[in-house]
Amino acid sequence: MTRLTPEPQAVVFLDFDGTITRRDATDAILEAFADRRWLDVEEAWITGRIGSRDCLAAQMDLVTATRDQVDQLLDGIDVDPGFRSLLDGCEAKSLPVHIISDGFDYCIERILGRPGQRPLPRGSQIVSSCLRTDGLRWRAEFPHPLEPCAHLCATCKPAAMTSLNPHGVLSVFVGDGFSDRHAAACADVVFAKDKLAAFCERVSIPYVPVDTLEAVVTGIEHLLGAVSRHRALPGKVSPVP
Repeated sequence: MTRLTPEPQAVVFLDFDGTITRRDATDAILEAFADRRWLDVEEAWITGRIGSRDCLAAQMDLVTATRDQVDQLLDGIDVDPGFRSLLDGCEAKSLPVHIISDGFDYCIERILGRPGQRPLPRGSQIVSSCLRTDGLRWRAEFPHPLEPCAHLCATCKPAAMTSLNPHGVLSVFVGDGFSDRHAAACADVVFAKDKLAAFCERVSIPYVPVDTLEAVVTGIEHLLGAVSRHRALPGKVSPVP
């Protein structure tokens, strides 16, 4: 007899750079090893002249560094101390957790693969851009999706969120940057800081302001409690206080 897996109450989606990490790994690489023209490319992206896919491809073409140099830099980037608690809390509540990022698999795997780092729960997916090197030069690749989305994103976060939430349950997004704006627009609940919080404020997307992932743990506990009360009692209940 096949055992049915219960439907989760929510699915949690995490940005990586600046959300799981305390510093944006891509920016760190560019600041250390790229020709200064990367700032002109960044400005073109911020002002909407190009998408993040073209932005990252052009910027990484300006990087000259050995693998050891990049690894050493990545090894100095701290992970938010609340990341472990967030993973523990989601796993205890059987909430799927996925990383969706414009950033690079190389950086994510290096940083999260450190000794002592809490592994992702079973079934967690990493949907991101890819970074390859042939020695000193670095090349960005974008498999999610192979054909650019309408916004020309490096990673189409809304498409990833739809694919990884097959039951259509509550979608929770946690992010910090301008590249998270499309994910925030399609999520049911948004935890935001820094540039993403400013964007949500500007375009009137409801969000919960946070500074650390530890605050997200508390927020999700309130969220699930509110959802349970909403199911048990008449009337609409706000999911987050």
